[in-house]
Amino acid sequence: MIIVNVHEAKINLSCLLAKVEAGEEVVIARSGTSVARIVRVQKQGKRQFGSMKDRIKFDDSFFDPLPEEELVAWEGNRFH
Repeated sequence: MIIVNVHEAKINLSCLLAKVEAGEEVVIARSGTSVARIVRVQKQGKRQFGSMKDRIKFDDSFFDPLPEEELVAWEGNRFH
């Protein structure tokens, strides 16, 4: 882990990002107190259509129309 102050982070950001890409962790401190941590972003896997199939179930009532008072709560008083 590398600890740098704010000024050093400002002038060496590109170098620090290269170190993060190489797997290092960088902590930015202000007046000796850790404020932020820079870590490599984890690549997200490709989303796959239908990956939640058979994992989520909806009751048939889920598709019923909402009661009027709930519609008003969601939409505001636009039509009244």
